[in-house]
Amino acid sequence: MASRAGIVVTGTEVLTGRVPDRNGPWLAEQLRIVGVDTAEVIVVGDRPDDLRWSLRALAEQGLDLLITSGGLGPTADDLTAEIVGEVQDRPSVVDAELEQQIGAIVARLSAERGWQLDAAATAHAVRKQALVPVGASVLSPVGTAPGLVVPVADGRTGPLVVVLPGPPPELQAMWPLVLADAAVQSALAGRSELRQQTLRLWGTSESEIAATLRELGMRLDPLEITTCLHDGELEIVTRFGPSAQATYDSFAAAIGERYPETLFSTDGRTVDDLVADRLMEQNLTIATAESCTAGMLAARLTDRAGSSAYLLGGLVVYSNAAKQELAGVSKDLLDQVGAVSAEVALALAEGARDGLHADLGVGITGIAGPGGATPGKPVGLVHLCVSGNGRTMSRRILVPGSRAAVRTRSTVAALHLIRQLLTQ
Repeated sequence: MASRAGIVVTGTEVLTGRVPDRNGPWLAEQLRIVGVDTAEVIVVGDRPDDLRWSLRALAEQGLDLLITSGGLGPTADDLTAEIVGEVQDRPSVVDAELEQQIGAIVARLSAERGWQLDAAATAHAVRKQALVPVGASVLSPVGTAPGLVVPVADGRTGPLVVVLPGPPPELQAMWPLVLADAAVQSALAGRSELRQQTLRLWGTSESEIAATLRELGMRLDPLEITTCLHDGELEIVTRFGPSAQATYDSFAAAIGERYPETLFSTDGRTVDDLVADRLMEQNLTIATAESCTAGMLAARLTDRAGSSAYLLGGLVVYSNAAKQELAGVSKDLLDQVGAVSAEVALALAEGARDGLHADLGVGITGIAGPGGATPGKPVGLVHLCVSGNGRTMSRRILVPGSRAAVRTRSTVAALHLIRQLLTQ
């Protein structure tokens, strides 16, 4: 059986949604890469009883490894190391060498940043961060918090626990030290390769895919297939061992045969990746003029390094005056058909293209809500257009949901419109 792990993400700020969980998903993917299956990710607040419960509940599943993130700071609510030591039946003591190491780091940071620190308070904080369960291995700090590898006490059974800091840059930088630790390597001795492939579709519903999966039935065994509809895109993620590669290849081919018009990515690349790649391959430049999305498309186009090779700029033209002055949309057209119309979307695309001297221009105009609806033009109505290089494609969409949903879905729809034009 392949090695299995559990993850406990600590922090009331994560539990309540004030800070998104970036560590749980990242750790799960890193574990998969090294052939370890993640059984469960639990998010708990800064409450000792909840952390104890989560560690013990996961241990009862017979897992090989538990990983915690967060709760290693100098404040009173940072109790992860102490609680893990208690659960593993290993009392915590101050590691003098580690105390000196953390103290030196704090002194350096203080000097670099001009901090004026109280000596007694600082010494207490450093000492707290140097508490280490007896018998644990220390992973050198990236910030001020060390990581820990804590085995269960002699004579007891249970999984090894790896304790990591909460800030994602620190946790990620410490990960190679985790994989190099001898106790971790021993705990994961049974790991085997766990492959993952992603198919992406645009314009196919989950119910259609569900019917296809039912029809294929036992032919999919032993593939682990999950589907997720996100911002209008349908993602099919499949996990499997090396021996099931031929089964997956057959499954992917079946999806391609049944959905040739909507399957847009067979290798996991996102629509953002595909648009960027095709603009680069075709040596084309692009510019945007956005009303309801207010620059969200331009922001997506610049997420990838090197985007200056194809994106020349973007116009945020929220008001009619801005549409006229920045994108060159005529007042007569606005008066005649209104700002939210196919004609104005085309004018915005042409205005962005010509005004910024790009090969392609994109125009987006719509009603994000919750107000602004008029007879015949409800909230969620959006017109999109891509024009240039001898081609023009337009689309009218009606997006349900909140203002944020309308803006996000419209941005994704615009990316797909660009992709489709570049594919023709």
